[in-house]
Amino acid sequence: MTSVEETGVLAGDERMLIDGELQHTAGGATFDVINPATEQVAGQATDGTVDDMARAVGAARRAFDETDWSRDLEFRYHCLTQLHEAFERNKERLRRILITEVGCPVKVTGSQIESPIDEVRHWAEHGRAFEYLVDNGVHDTPLGPARRKIHYEPVGVVGAITPWNVPFYLNVAETVPALMAGNTVVLKPAQLTPWSGSEYGRIVAEETDIPAGVFNVVVGNANEVGAALSADPRVDMITFTGSTATGRAILAAGAATVKKTLLELGGKSAHIVLDDADFSMALPMAALMACVMSGQSCILPSRILLPRSRYDEGIAIMAAMMENFAVGDPWDPANMQGPQISQTQREKVLGLVTNAVADGARLVTGGGVPEHLPVGYYTQPTLLADVDPDSQIAQEEVFGPVLAVIPYDTDEQAIAIANNSIYGLSGEVSGGDLERAFRVATRMRTGNVTINGKSHFGIGSPFGGTKQSGLGYRNGAEGFKEYLDAKTIGLPDQ
Repeated sequence: MTSVEETGVLAGDERMLIDGELQHTAGGATFDVINPATEQVAGQATDGTVDDMARAVGAARRAFDETDWSRDLEFRYHCLTQLHEAFERNKERLRRILITEVGCPVKVTGSQIESPIDEVRHWAEHGRAFEYLVDNGVHDTPLGPARRKIHYEPVGVVGAITPWNVPFYLNVAETVPALMAGNTVVLKPAQLTPWSGSEYGRIVAEETDIPAGVFNVVVGNANEVGAALSADPRVDMITFTGSTATGRAILAAGAATVKKTLLELGGKSAHIVLDDADFSMALPMAALMACVMSGQSCILPSRILLPRSRYDEGIAIMAAMMENFAVGDPWDPANMQGPQISQTQREKVLGLVTNAVADGARLVTGGGVPEHLPVGYYTQPTLLADVDPDSQIAQEEVFGPVLAVIPYDTDEQAIAIANNSIYGLSGEVSGGDLERAFRVATRMRTGNVTINGKSHFGIGSPFGGTKQSGLGYRNGAEGFKEYLDAKTIGLPDQ
């Protein structure tokens, strides 16, 4: 954990990394980075342009086409081992930057700092051990027997566009496996959290042997900069985590060149609490998970489905948890909920709560700004009951500490309500009869399900969404293969 001497706001590197050089944009323009816990300017970041993005893509294209990066596995392993060690050395600086620009409570930064650093070593080892050439055996053909081999090859230039909610983690998750697979990368971090990207670039430039052009970071405050990356014909693949609306735009931008696209998009996950569940275990945790990270999590089970026979009991348990949840200064280890990322985001969250009440939902607790926190973009943990499954609050991703509770009468009805969504990223089932809970989980149209608190998420297991929650997978063997093309080669059997 961070020492007292290392607490407090910290500005990250202003510069971006293009073709091995840490630099400002040509005109010298910058934009402010706001600390959401204080509403104050914490520092600046260079305001990169479409021209800067074009130069970065050109550098990545050249590095892929003209260097041995894609072919030299041992050198890639060496560089990513260096990167892991460098991240370890810079860990507390990265933590301070994360808390400054995101407002993530220090108590829960492990998943956003230690976990991605560990993942660098994982992908280095996984990529080194991966079989890039697989013998697929001898096959009969009209022209005689043919041996077929599958050669896994890097896709080429990968553009990574990342969000603000878990910026350092996703900057790593979307780029390190791509690099280890032999690709070159251009990273475009979110406007609200540029330093988690620019610090990554600084560390690569100053503390690793990763060649110029192999890894680039373009920081900019205009949406056009990310859009230029998506549309550039020199980019072979886009990986993106963020809203479904932006994901659709990225798909459209890449359509002209039929780019490979890996998308992790929005979610409106449901938690089906069966009537034989241990409410004293399941529901306090459900309330806690809505508040940690200020509800700014794509996999958050924000729809709680309670059996009508135990409905009031469940509401009371969650209300008690949320009314006593510690919200405040992210540097105070007693707090597990910090601010929303921005005033705009807080206004969106509170506006959706207001609309929900107007639509007939019952406000059990929360729904406003904590009285003891007049400064900072804080939101009260909020519990809404009697929610219509078709209402806006039950269908739209809130990205705030808000739970919508929906009653049901039968397992069939609960499954139907859970599947009543354009999203399918995550989900949860709680129940005493494990076989029954498993049957319910298998019928939920979602990419991932947790049963009785046993998380589905981990570096060794594929993670991806169904419906409008995404395309493709991160993590696991499937996640590494996303950054590779499979070439089948037929040759004479010898």
